[in-house]
Amino acid sequence: MARSNNLYFIIGALFVVVIGLGFYVYHEETKPKGVDISIGQNGVKVQEN
Repeated sequence: MARSNNLYFIIGALFVVVIGLGFYVYHEETKPKGVDISIGQNGVKVQEN
């Protein structure tokens, strides 16, 4: 019985990792492309996306 529970735990953990990676990739792919300009206490930052 314990062996079966461990298997379900491993499958559940892999499922959570796959969902998390999928969300991360989707988020990265839908970012707007271009230039990001921010003004803060350290000055002006220009980053290319």
